[in-house]
Amino acid sequence: MKTMLLRPLAAKSKKHNWQAMIALLFALLVIGASLYTFVYLKHDPTLTDLRGRLQAASALHPLGTDHLGRDVLTRLLLGGGQTLGYSLLALAAALLIGIPFGLIAGYKRGWIDKLFMRIADGFLAFPDTIVAIVLSGLLGAGIGNLVLAIVIVKWVSYARLVRSTVLSESQKDYIRIARTNGLSDARIMTKHLLPHIAGHVLVLASLDLGKIILLISSLSYIGLGAQPPTPEWGAMLNDSRPYFQSRPELMVYPGLAIVSVVLLANMLGDYLRDRFDVKKEVQP
Repeated sequence: MKTMLLRPLAAKSKKHNWQAMIALLFALLVIGASLYTFVYLKHDPTLTDLRGRLQAASALHPLGTDHLGRDVLTRLLLGGGQTLGYSLLALAAALLIGIPFGLIAGYKRGWIDKLFMRIADGFLAFPDTIVAIVLSGLLGAGIGNLVLAIVIVKWVSYARLVRSTVLSESQKDYIRIARTNGLSDARIMTKHLLPHIAGHVLVLASLDLGKIILLISSLSYIGLGAQPPTPEWGAMLNDSRPYFQSRPELMVYPGLAIVSVVLLANMLGDYLRDRFDVKKEVQP
Protein backbone atom coordinates (compact mmCIF):
# COMPACT_ATOMS: atom_id res chain seq x y z
CA MET A 1 0.00 0.00 0.00
CA LYS A 2 2.80 2.41 0.87
CA THR A 3 4.56 1.66 -2.42
CA MET A 4 1.35 2.31 -4.35
CA LEU A 5 0.93 5.69 -2.63
CA LEU A 6 4.52 6.71 -3.36
CA ARG A 7 4.37 5.93 -7.08
CA PRO A 8 2.19 8.94 -8.04
CA LEU A 9 4.41 11.22 -5.97
CA ALA A 10 7.53 9.89 -7.65
CA ALA A 11 5.95 10.28 -11.09
CA LYS A 12 4.90 13.85 -10.29
CA SER A 13 8.38 14.69 -9.01
CA LYS A 14 9.96 13.22 -12.13
CA LYS A 15 7.60 15.20 -14.34
CA HIS A 16 8.44 18.48 -12.60
CA ASN A 17 12.17 17.68 -12.81
CA TRP A 18 11.84 17.32 -16.59
CA GLN A 19 9.85 20.53 -16.76
CA ALA A 20 12.53 22.41 -14.85
CA MET A 21 15.29 20.94 -17.03
CA ILE A 22 13.50 21.88 -20.25
CA ALA A 23 12.80 25.39 -18.97
CA LEU A 24 16.41 25.87 -17.88
CA LEU A 25 17.86 24.55 -21.14
CA PHE A 26 15.56 26.75 -23.21
CA ALA A 27 16.41 29.80 -21.11
CA LEU A 28 20.14 29.12 -21.53
CA LEU A 29 19.62 28.63 -25.27
CA VAL A 30 17.80 31.95 -25.65
CA ILE A 31 20.35 33.82 -23.52
CA GLY A 32 23.28 32.19 -25.31
CA ALA A 33 21.84 32.92 -28.76
CA SER A 34 21.10 36.51 -27.79
CA LEU A 35 24.62 37.04 -26.45
CA TYR A 36 26.18 35.41 -29.50
CA THR A 37 24.09 37.57 -31.83
CA PHE A 38 25.02 40.67 -29.83
CA VAL A 39 28.76 39.88 -30.01
CA TYR A 40 28.76 38.64 -33.60
CA LEU A 41 26.35 40.72 -35.67
CA LYS A 42 26.15 39.20 -39.13
CA HIS A 43 23.41 41.69 -40.01
CA ASP A 44 22.83 45.17 -38.65
CA PRO A 45 19.42 44.94 -36.88
CA THR A 46 18.60 48.61 -37.56
CA LEU A 47 20.00 49.00 -41.10
CA THR A 48 17.21 49.33 -43.67
CA ASP A 49 17.44 47.91 -47.18
CA LEU A 50 14.25 48.63 -49.11
CA ARG A 51 15.47 46.65 -52.10
CA GLY A 52 15.53 43.50 -49.97
CA ARG A 53 12.28 44.04 -48.05
CA LEU A 54 9.90 41.16 -47.26
CA GLN A 55 12.21 38.48 -48.63
CA ALA A 56 11.43 34.84 -47.97
CA ALA A 57 13.72 32.57 -45.94
CA SER A 58 17.10 32.00 -47.57
CA ALA A 59 20.64 30.99 -46.68
CA LEU A 60 21.56 34.64 -46.11
CA HIS A 61 18.39 35.39 -44.14
CA PRO A 62 17.19 32.14 -42.45
CA LEU A 63 13.86 33.73 -41.38
CA GLY A 64 13.63 36.26 -44.20
CA THR A 65 13.53 40.03 -43.93
CA ASP A 66 10.92 42.46 -42.61
CA HIS A 67 9.19 45.41 -44.28
CA LEU A 68 12.37 47.48 -44.07
CA GLY A 69 14.72 44.77 -45.30
CA ARG A 70 16.16 43.98 -41.85
CA ASP A 71 17.13 40.40 -40.99
CA VAL A 72 14.31 38.84 -38.93
CA LEU A 73 16.44 36.23 -37.15
CA THR A 74 18.94 38.82 -35.91
CA ARG A 75 16.17 41.09 -34.66
CA LEU A 76 14.33 38.14 -33.08
CA LEU A 77 17.38 37.05 -31.08
CA LEU A 78 18.33 40.57 -30.06
CA GLY A 79 14.69 41.21 -29.23
CA GLY A 80 14.80 38.21 -26.89
CA GLY A 81 17.73 39.80 -25.10
CA GLN A 82 15.80 43.07 -24.83
CA THR A 83 12.56 41.51 -23.60
CA LEU A 84 14.14 39.05 -21.16
CA GLY A 85 16.80 41.51 -20.03
CA TYR A 86 14.38 44.29 -19.17
CA SER A 87 11.95 41.82 -17.60
CA LEU A 88 14.69 40.48 -15.31
CA LEU A 89 15.80 44.05 -14.52
CA ALA A 90 12.26 45.03 -13.52
CA LEU A 91 11.88 41.86 -11.46
CA ALA A 92 15.21 42.38 -9.66
CA ALA A 93 14.37 46.01 -8.85
CA ALA A 94 10.94 45.03 -7.50
CA LEU A 95 12.59 42.41 -5.28
CA LEU A 96 15.21 44.84 -3.99
CA ILE A 97 12.46 47.26 -2.96
CA GLY A 98 9.77 44.83 -1.82
CA ILE A 99 11.84 42.47 0.36
CA PRO A 100 13.29 45.15 2.72
CA PHE A 101 9.91 46.90 2.99
CA GLY A 102 8.16 43.63 3.83
CA LEU A 103 10.83 42.61 6.35
CA ILE A 104 10.73 45.91 8.22
CA ALA A 105 6.92 46.23 8.15
CA GLY A 106 6.36 42.65 9.34
CA TYR A 107 9.04 42.69 12.02
CA LYS A 108 8.70 46.22 13.39
CA ARG A 109 4.92 46.54 12.98
CA GLY A 110 3.44 49.67 14.56
CA TRP A 111 3.04 52.79 12.43
CA ILE A 112 5.47 51.49 9.80
CA ASP A 113 3.26 48.48 9.17
CA LYS A 114 0.09 50.60 9.08
CA LEU A 115 1.63 53.07 6.62
CA PHE A 116 2.82 50.25 4.38
CA MET A 117 -0.58 48.54 4.40
CA ARG A 118 -2.33 51.76 3.34
CA ILE A 119 0.14 52.18 0.46
CA ALA A 120 -0.30 48.53 -0.53
CA ASP A 121 -4.10 48.80 -0.44
CA GLY A 122 -3.92 51.79 -2.76
CA PHE A 123 -1.82 49.91 -5.31
CA LEU A 124 -3.89 46.72 -5.11
CA ALA A 125 -7.17 48.55 -5.67
CA PHE A 126 -6.54 48.41 -9.43
CA PRO A 127 -5.23 45.65 -11.76
CA ASP A 128 -1.48 45.63 -12.42
CA THR A 129 -1.88 46.12 -16.15
CA ILE A 130 -4.13 49.17 -15.81
CA VAL A 131 -1.77 50.86 -13.34
CA ALA A 132 1.26 50.08 -15.54
CA ILE A 133 -0.47 51.56 -18.60
CA VAL A 134 -1.45 54.72 -16.72
CA LEU A 135 2.04 55.18 -15.27
CA SER A 136 3.69 54.53 -18.63
CA GLY A 137 1.42 57.10 -20.24
CA LEU A 138 2.23 59.67 -17.55
CA LEU A 139 5.99 59.00 -17.62
CA GLY A 140 6.14 58.94 -21.42
CA ALA A 141 6.84 56.27 -24.01
CA GLY A 142 10.14 54.44 -23.67
CA ILE A 143 11.48 51.15 -22.35
CA GLY A 144 13.12 52.81 -19.34
CA ASN A 145 9.88 54.43 -18.22
CA LEU A 146 8.03 51.17 -18.82
CA VAL A 147 10.45 49.27 -16.55
CA LEU A 148 10.03 51.96 -13.89
CA ALA A 149 6.24 51.66 -14.13
CA ILE A 150 6.42 47.87 -13.73
CA VAL A 151 8.69 48.18 -10.70
CA ILE A 152 6.27 50.64 -9.08
CA VAL A 153 3.43 48.17 -9.66
CA LYS A 154 5.18 44.93 -8.74
CA TRP A 155 7.14 45.68 -5.57
CA VAL A 156 3.95 45.71 -3.46
CA SER A 157 3.15 42.02 -4.05
CA TYR A 158 6.61 40.96 -2.85
CA ALA A 159 6.45 43.24 0.17
CA ARG A 160 3.04 41.83 1.15
CA LEU A 161 4.27 38.25 0.76
CA VAL A 162 7.39 38.90 2.85
CA ARG A 163 5.36 40.76 5.49
CA SER A 164 2.86 37.92 5.92
CA THR A 165 5.65 35.34 6.19
CA VAL A 166 7.56 37.46 8.72
CA LEU A 167 4.43 37.97 10.83
CA SER A 168 4.00 34.19 10.99
CA GLU A 169 7.65 33.40 11.68
CA SER A 170 8.06 36.11 14.32
CA GLN A 171 5.75 34.22 16.69
CA LYS A 172 7.88 31.08 16.69
CA ASP A 173 10.22 29.98 19.44
CA TYR A 174 13.50 30.33 17.53
CA ILE A 175 12.85 34.06 17.03
CA ARG A 176 12.07 34.51 20.74
CA ILE A 177 15.29 32.65 21.62
CA ALA A 178 17.27 34.86 19.24
CA ARG A 179 15.87 37.97 20.92
CA THR A 180 16.64 36.56 24.35
CA ASN A 181 20.23 35.91 23.29
CA GLY A 182 20.61 39.57 22.46
CA LEU A 183 20.74 39.42 18.66
CA SER A 184 20.05 42.73 16.97
CA ASP A 185 16.95 43.22 14.86
CA ALA A 186 19.04 43.47 11.70
CA ARG A 187 20.79 40.19 12.55
CA ILE A 188 17.51 38.40 13.22
CA MET A 189 15.97 39.63 9.98
CA THR A 190 18.93 38.71 7.79
CA LYS A 191 20.08 35.48 9.46
CA HIS A 192 16.81 33.92 10.67
CA LEU A 193 13.88 35.45 8.78
CA LEU A 194 15.35 35.98 5.31
CA PRO A 195 16.10 32.26 4.69
CA HIS A 196 12.48 31.39 5.51
CA ILE A 197 11.07 33.82 2.97
CA ALA A 198 13.56 32.99 0.20
CA GLY A 199 11.60 30.01 -1.11
CA HIS A 200 8.29 31.90 -1.20
CA VAL A 201 9.87 34.89 -2.95
CA LEU A 202 11.69 32.71 -5.48
CA VAL A 203 8.49 30.90 -6.43
CA LEU A 204 6.50 34.13 -6.81
CA ALA A 205 9.32 35.73 -8.82
CA SER A 206 9.51 32.80 -11.26
CA LEU A 207 5.75 32.86 -11.75
CA ASP A 208 5.78 36.65 -12.08
CA LEU A 209 8.49 36.63 -14.74
CA GLY A 210 6.03 35.43 -17.37
CA LYS A 211 3.58 38.19 -16.46
CA ILE A 212 6.29 40.84 -16.71
CA ILE A 213 7.39 39.53 -20.12
CA LEU A 214 3.80 39.72 -21.32
CA LEU A 215 3.43 43.21 -19.85
CA ILE A 216 6.56 44.55 -21.54
CA SER A 217 5.67 42.92 -24.85
CA SER A 218 2.05 44.08 -24.82
CA LEU A 219 2.87 47.68 -23.87
CA SER A 220 5.65 47.77 -26.47
CA TYR A 221 3.07 46.53 -28.96
CA ILE A 222 0.89 49.58 -28.33
CA GLY A 223 3.85 51.95 -28.43
CA LEU A 224 4.49 52.57 -24.72
CA GLY A 225 7.63 50.43 -24.45
CA ALA A 226 10.57 49.92 -26.80
CA GLN A 227 10.68 52.50 -29.59
CA PRO A 228 11.74 51.93 -33.22
CA PRO A 229 14.19 50.81 -34.42
CA THR A 230 15.01 48.89 -31.20
CA PRO A 231 14.37 45.15 -31.72
CA GLU A 232 11.86 43.90 -29.13
CA TRP A 233 9.30 41.11 -29.46
CA GLY A 234 6.22 43.24 -28.77
CA ALA A 235 7.43 46.03 -31.04
CA MET A 236 8.18 43.46 -33.76
CA LEU A 237 4.59 42.24 -33.54
CA ASN A 238 3.33 45.78 -34.04
CA ASP A 239 5.69 46.43 -36.98
CA SER A 240 4.53 43.23 -38.73
CA ARG A 241 0.80 43.77 -38.20
CA PRO A 242 0.13 45.50 -41.57
CA TYR A 243 1.75 42.56 -43.40
CA PHE A 244 -0.12 39.76 -41.64
CA GLN A 245 -1.97 38.62 -44.77
CA SER A 246 1.04 38.62 -47.09
CA ARG A 247 3.75 37.54 -44.61
CA PRO A 248 2.04 36.09 -41.50
CA GLU A 249 5.27 34.47 -40.29
CA LEU A 250 6.61 37.92 -39.40
CA MET A 251 4.06 37.99 -36.56
CA VAL A 252 4.25 34.26 -35.84
CA TYR A 253 7.97 34.29 -34.97
CA PRO A 254 7.90 36.86 -32.11
CA GLY A 255 4.48 35.60 -31.00
CA LEU A 256 5.78 32.04 -30.63
CA ALA A 257 8.86 33.34 -28.82
CA ILE A 258 6.73 35.22 -26.27
CA VAL A 259 4.37 32.26 -25.70
CA SER A 260 7.24 29.77 -25.35
CA VAL A 261 9.20 31.82 -22.84
CA VAL A 262 6.11 32.60 -20.75
CA LEU A 263 5.04 28.93 -20.66
CA LEU A 264 8.52 27.81 -19.68
CA ALA A 265 8.72 30.46 -16.95
CA ASN A 266 5.43 29.13 -15.55
CA MET A 267 6.72 25.54 -15.72
CA LEU A 268 9.79 26.60 -13.76
CA GLY A 269 7.57 28.34 -11.21
CA ASP A 270 5.44 25.20 -10.77
CA TYR A 271 8.57 23.14 -10.22
CA LEU A 272 9.94 25.57 -7.64
CA ARG A 273 6.58 25.69 -5.85
CA ASP A 274 6.66 21.90 -5.41
CA ARG A 275 10.39 21.90 -4.68
CA PHE A 276 10.07 24.38 -1.81
CA ASP A 277 6.67 23.02 -0.75
CA VAL A 278 5.14 26.48 -0.95
CA LYS A 279 1.43 26.60 -0.12
CA LYS A 280 -1.32 27.91 -2.35
CA GLU A 281 -1.09 31.49 -1.12
CA VAL A 282 1.70 32.10 -3.63
CA GLN A 283 -0.23 32.77 -6.85
CA PRO A 284 1.08 33.57 -10.34
